[in-house]
Amino acid sequence: MGNTFCLFCGCIEQSNVAIVERWGRFQRVAQPGFNLFNPFAGEFIAGLLSTRLSSLDVRIETKTKDNVFVQLDCSIQYRVIKENADDAFYELQNPQEQIQAYVFDVARALVPRMNLDQLFEQKSDVAKAVLDELEKVMGAYGYSIEHILMVDIIPDPSVRKAMNEINAAQRMQLASVYKGESEKVLHVKKAEAEAEGKYLGGVGVARQRQAITDGLRENILDFSQKVEGTSAREVMDLIMITQYFDTIKELGNSSKNTTIFIPHGPGHVRDIGEQIRNGMMEAATAQANVE
Repeated sequence: MGNTFCLFCGCIEQSNVAIVERWGRFQRVAQPGFNLFNPFAGEFIAGLLSTRLSSLDVRIETKTKDNVFVQLDCSIQYRVIKENADDAFYELQNPQEQIQAYVFDVARALVPRMNLDQLFEQKSDVAKAVLDELEKVMGAYGYSIEHILMVDIIPDPSVRKAMNEINAAQRMQLASVYKGESEKVLHVKKAEAEAEGKYLGGVGVARQRQAITDGLRENILDFSQKVEGTSAREVMDLIMITQYFDTIKELGNSSKNTTIFIPHGPGHVRDIGEQIRNGMMEAATAQANVE
């Protein structure tokens, strides 16, 4: 309904107080509700004050220790103290300007002692320092400072761009380190796999050659026992010649258009047999030495 007054009485709205004067001198603080006034005794309403929580937004431009210009956005929440409403009414002409001046003074004295990173990390310390100073000063004028919020810290646009580029470069460097580590692990694992494959391939070849040697030995012994008068050397020559012609046959039946030149003739067959026999004897000797 709002504040309503007539000649002898008045109704003051909740969250408001009225300053009552008598013949131009402060008389009392009228509380919310119905109040009587005596105009014949010189009483009248000099003014009204709201006791609701008020907010004042302040933007401060200052410089940090590392010579970076920044803007600080602060929000000051304050209210009139009911018991000291007369001080709030009579002492300050413009309380908002007074609060703003003290905020400027404290912030510009504290921020130049910090570099930009410290300011971002310790903005609550700046807000607390401003709050302590305002509570001490504004309390004497009938105002209570409830909260101070450091809403935002805005560096110069060029500084913000540089900070973003530094951050991006650091992240790219970290990504390169992780990429290098992953490639290193991949190469190591690949080398280990190749080494293991070569080892297993060698084991397989060795077993294959051992099986061939064992098979040839059994064939020679079996042929010597069944055909009397034959020596092991003769049987070996016969087996080598048979395998030689089987190999020639396989090469001739191959579907690939590959031309292979090999020495061929009666004398060459004996030479090949001698080479294979010598190789098998050396392999058997090496195997015996290992055992």
